[in-house]
Amino acid sequence: MIVDDEFRDAITEIINIGVGKAAGLLNEITGSHIQLRVPELRLVPIGEIADVYKTVLGTDILSTVMQEFQGNFSGVTALVFPQDSALSLVNLLSGDQSPATDMDSVQVETLKEVGNIIINAVMGSISNVLSEHFSFSLPVYYEGQLSSIAANHLTSEGDAWVVIARTQFLIESMQIEGTILLVLEVGSMEQLMKSLRKTNG
Repeated sequence: MIVDDEFRDAITEIINIGVGKAAGLLNEITGSHIQLRVPELRLVPIGEIADVYKTVLGTDILSTVMQEFQGNFSGVTALVFPQDSALSLVNLLSGDQSPATDMDSVQVETLKEVGNIIINAVMGSISNVLSEHFSFSLPVYYEGQLSSIAANHLTSEGDAWVVIARTQFLIESMQIEGTILLVLEVGSMEQLMKSLRKTNG
């Protein structure tokens, strides 16, 4: 499947709109000044996702919030953090400054809520631009290496492509980097490309 620059530019713009809305919502909820930026966007076959991120995330344990969505095209959207970034983010949002090395149940629920806000803002942006309607599963949380998460929770029976958006959370002079993953089977990716071309045409 050929992914052209026009499609990359269009999906980058849509995701930027979504994370901008998410930043505004998080600012209102927390009272903190939070900026979300999408500095890099890539599209890769799902089989290459672990190799792509070895140089970025290494073999660290990752904290991942994901939601399945259904519509004219369907897939999975996930928000992925190195675990230390996830802990820093939820502690800052909750006002808990105590050191921690593992995610407890309260922190997991906080991260799920953050993931829900960001994922729904991004998918809402796609929905608005393309006039598509999606239904969502409840957000779920997983920990593990990216290769394990991809193999057990992101793959499907068919070939799939992944839109990878590395996102910086700029919060009170802290830089916390997460990754937004949009996983689509080939048919759904082609439908997304068709819808974008129709909208931009």
